[in-house]
Amino acid sequence: MIKGITIVRPAGTPEAYAKLASFFSALGFEGGRGWEEELSRGVSFLTPMGNLEFADGISPAAAEIMVEVTGLESIQAVARDWMVRSWGEQEAARRLSAVSETHWKARQFTVEPAPGHPIAFWEWDDPHKGRPIAVEGDLSAHGMRFAVVVARWNAVITDRLLQGALDGLYRSGAARRDVQVIRVPGAWEIPLAARKAAGQVDAVITLGVLLRGETAHYEAIYNEVSRGIGQSQQETGIPHAFGVLTCENLEQALDRAGLKAGNKGFEAAMAAIEMVSLDRKMGAHAPAGGQNHVHQP
Repeated sequence: MIKGITIVRPAGTPEAYAKLASFFSALGFEGGRGWEEELSRGVSFLTPMGNLEFADGISPAAAEIMVEVTGLESIQAVARDWMVRSWGEQEAARRLSAVSETHWKARQFTVEPAPGHPIAFWEWDDPHKGRPIAVEGDLSAHGMRFAVVVARWNAVITDRLLQGALDGLYRSGAARRDVQVIRVPGAWEIPLAARKAAGQVDAVITLGVLLRGETAHYEAIYNEVSRGIGQSQQETGIPHAFGVLTCENLEQALDRAGLKAGNKGFEAAMAAIEMVSLDRKMGAHAPAGGQNHVHQP
């Protein structure tokens, strides 16, 4: 039974290896199982779907590696930012093409993050293929501003959540100068700090943990924290991602902070990015005469 396919491409040099690893990480690819051995090392990246294609005649491929995306311009913006930081303006302009139409009803651009490693990113002209069109957010954080409100209580958990959230933001193209980390004593203080931060950013990410075994008024505190965060989101119109864990014990919290069940801080960051993107798209397509909230600097 065929389970999957992996294509291993030699980077050629340690410099090219480092460039390619950095480039795909900046675009937000999910990391796979790499390896580090005495004679070789490798880094892998996962995608939701993979194809192995062979062509005869005129091939639609602009490069050996082709990545299908949605929001092509957003992906190009992240790629351009990375190229300028890594290679400088002049070299980035030479190694990054403009978005162009293809003869197979798609749009694409190519980029060469390391010498000899061209990569094409593309999307269909009609990605929905006649299906109902849904407005949904992209996962590019380029040009977005975030506040991460994190509780110090149970820092062994919340520090892991914070690390996951920052990893998600930076991998998705957020600039470090556009991410503000705000520490509060515990989960109870999160809503107030989130409310104050909401007027200065595009989204707020809230991180904390409540353990039933340590908190006498567990339900009361959780209800007030969740209500306060939700109320702040409703009244400010700024997306608030909810990353406050409610767990029975420390072991369960560790699992949800990256040990076994994923990192909920990373997931909250992804939700925040998508909601900012969706908010902007819905604002751009608001009906005539409608009013939209304005993000205050």
